[in-house]
Amino acid sequence: MAGPLYAIPGAVAPSAPAAAATSASPAAAGAPAAAAEAAAAPPAPRTVADVLRASQVEAVLDELERDLVGLAPVKQRIRDIAALLVVDKLRLAHGLAAATPSLHMSFTGNPGTGKTTVALRMAQVLHRLGYVRKGHLVAVTRDDLVGQYIGHTAPKTKEVLNKALGGVLFIDEAYYLYRPDNERDYGQEAIEILLQVMENQRDDLVVILAGYKERMDTFFRSNPGLSSRIAHHLDFPDYTPAELEAIAERMLAGMSYRFAPAAARAFAEYLGRRIGQPHFANARSVRNALDRARLRQASRLFAERERVLGAAELTTIEESDIRASRVFAQ
Repeated sequence: MAGPLYAIPGAVAPSAPAAAATSASPAAAGAPAAAAEAAAAPPAPRTVADVLRASQVEAVLDELERDLVGLAPVKQRIRDIAALLVVDKLRLAHGLAAATPSLHMSFTGNPGTGKTTVALRMAQVLHRLGYVRKGHLVAVTRDDLVGQYIGHTAPKTKEVLNKALGGVLFIDEAYYLYRPDNERDYGQEAIEILLQVMENQRDDLVVILAGYKERMDTFFRSNPGLSSRIAHHLDFPDYTPAELEAIAERMLAGMSYRFAPAAARAFAEYLGRRIGQPHFANARSVRNALDRARLRQASRLFAERERVLGAAELTTIEESDIRASRVFAQ
């Protein structure tokens, strides 16, 4: 091989073998690194169990089962969606087509039936299976999306959507976005922006629209574009009295309280009366009732200033703490 046409003063020209070794060194050095990287990469999943172990998604499903009383149809639907995503992971590992499924959802039901809790768990499932980047939940209502004047709605809606990207956007009482009786309402603008993002960013955002079933049905009939983008409709039934009693026991245990036996019977009677009254909100109403019972218990103990109080007295809700509710006076 001919020598270089010019030489850098003071530099020693490498011999041909040395030059060859120098030019080959990056590839030679890169080969072991690539081999090490390939060896360190986890093997492609071959079974459902492989995907479940890698994603830890089953822990989220178990939490959903453990933390929420009842809601068997809802829990099964969430498991069905998780199963679809797990199988899609296996299909991708085998080089099979696995188009990104539409995962936008509608949650319908009365207040206090667990819709927000299930949405949070759904975000965790999607994140662990790699369908959203962050797995966070952004919960909003109409006021967070719709402006008060021309030019105000688009920035508000886009700001919320940007916060939600990579996770789940939960819009409670979504039907309030649409007010056809008000020509100056800007809710339709928010809906149009939402439609675009639901279609164009569906691989990085899941939207859940929630509210009362009858109103949501009317909302979807008035907005077919939204309805066509919702793949999963989950109906959340009201809790039964027995389920509400179980929820109350769990809530109390979580706060280190318990019912005295007579108090448990009184609370069951309380529920029988309260369920038929206006504005009953399932688990939310149970929580409110327990907060008031704790308040009465504290007032009762406060009045006995010289009494030595042990753990039993400090943690027990007595029958009188329940029966002092105005529900029993009606």
